[in-house]
Amino acid sequence: MTLDPFLVEVIRHGLSAAAEEMSLVMIRSARSPLLREAGDLSSAIMDAEGGLAGQGRDIPIHLGAMAYTVRELLKVYPASRFREGDAVIYNLGALGGNHLNDVKIARPVYSDGRLVAFALSLAHWPDVGGTWPGSYLATAFDTFQEAIRIPPMLIADKDGLKRDVLDFILANVRDPVSCEGDLLAQLAATRAAEKRIHELCAKHGTDTFEAVLARLHDLSEAEMRAALSELPDGVYEGVDHVDEGGPDGGPARIHVRIEIRGDEATFDLSGSCDKVANFCNTTPFIARSAVAYAARILSGRDMQQNAGALRPLTIITRPGSIFEPGWNASVAAGNHETSMRIVDATFRAMQTVIPERLSAGGAATSGLMAFAEPMPDQSWRMLYEVHGGGEGARHDRDGCPATRVHLTNTSNTPTEIIEANYALRIEQQRIRRDVGGKGKFRGGDGVIRTYRVLAPSMWLTTCIERSVIPPYGLCGGEDGATYEVELERGGEKQKIPGKANLVLQQNDVVTLRSCGGGGFGKPDA
Repeated sequence: MTLDPFLVEVIRHGLSAAAEEMSLVMIRSARSPLLREAGDLSSAIMDAEGGLAGQGRDIPIHLGAMAYTVRELLKVYPASRFREGDAVIYNLGALGGNHLNDVKIARPVYSDGRLVAFALSLAHWPDVGGTWPGSYLATAFDTFQEAIRIPPMLIADKDGLKRDVLDFILANVRDPVSCEGDLLAQLAATRAAEKRIHELCAKHGTDTFEAVLARLHDLSEAEMRAALSELPDGVYEGVDHVDEGGPDGGPARIHVRIEIRGDEATFDLSGSCDKVANFCNTTPFIARSAVAYAARILSGRDMQQNAGALRPLTIITRPGSIFEPGWNASVAAGNHETSMRIVDATFRAMQTVIPERLSAGGAATSGLMAFAEPMPDQSWRMLYEVHGGGEGARHDRDGCPATRVHLTNTSNTPTEIIEANYALRIEQQRIRRDVGGKGKFRGGDGVIRTYRVLAPSMWLTTCIERSVIPPYGLCGGEDGATYEVELERGGEKQKIPGKANLVLQQNDVVTLRSCGGGGFGKPDA
């Protein structure tokens, strides 16, 4: 089919707008502050084979993994089982997934009686069961300790919500009211996308719509190949570390070997450490997502990210490693912590080749503190709170303060929302000054936030990288300061590890001091 290039762009932007609308519906109608305020969610449109075709401006680590989510689903839940009006819920890592808190709802979209697309909503639920409230257990040795595992299940059809399935899921989470509200918001979001896809097909024709999806993949592939061709052929290696989980509990090695040959690139992660004995393992799909993001940065182009852009990339993981630990391994933190180390290792590998496209090390971590308050009715109230830090400096400017970098771009929750909904008081929130690394350009500053517990008890999870290994300087720049978390109880202060679970008491005070970014270039340059 001969396609008008202007029409291709019209439909491309229509897909992006549909995904953006999905996320807006989620933010406006979800129950938990984690989605309404922090925006820990992502939306995407897939073609009939599950190939990523359109996405919102959401969270890169989600979107990269979503390139595989429906494709893997169709291997166990084939397209022939779907009917118009169906929606399937699941969270298994083996189905193109990540950690179990990220619950997906996939809705098939039909036009002229045939399947043409999928609308996919991903939302981080504040709790999905498991050993510890919030479903993050730092010492978990398998995924069964982390959360309920939801295989593909029909959550809705043309007749409406499957209440028995919903009741089963809600019976296994600690905050069923929030989870039900978030699930209904996801269903509404996929309905919104379905409507927009119907409109595109009605206006331009179903055959044209399908042909444009195929063309979009080809265009992105061509753009990625052109970008790779501009990089010098060669082999480049970089190393970074996860703070804990390695030999004798020390840092765990993350290694990337990048081989560029013409218009293709191979990212080999098999030199990374073995599976770790905590929740910092991750799935091969998250590893691929991190590589896809890094490759896009290396390209220096703001290209359309879809399934076609992945075709020139070969991504290798090793069975038994931190990136392919087996489907029963604990993976809660690897989603947003270990994945970042791939990006950092890639930047370090390429710093002498394309320094002008890279930034020094920064707050490449969720900076997560998750509070869980037990309620009188035996339910729980969850606050999943992320914290920014210093951005790494670049070749032409200082790093920004108090921001998120790379694969996670969620927002912090405003003080007013926290104090109105949780038994916590924010006693301090300010910039942590002079913690960026020195250099020709200086790394950004971090933040300081202090919480006082007002409830009789509060269960706390910390999940923070860069509390041991500092954000690195690039091209001669100095490292930034590390994260610090401190507990004050009865006038005595003690350090809280970056990855820990503990029970707080009334009037305990917890202070987080986030990291500074690394500097860029020698300080005397």
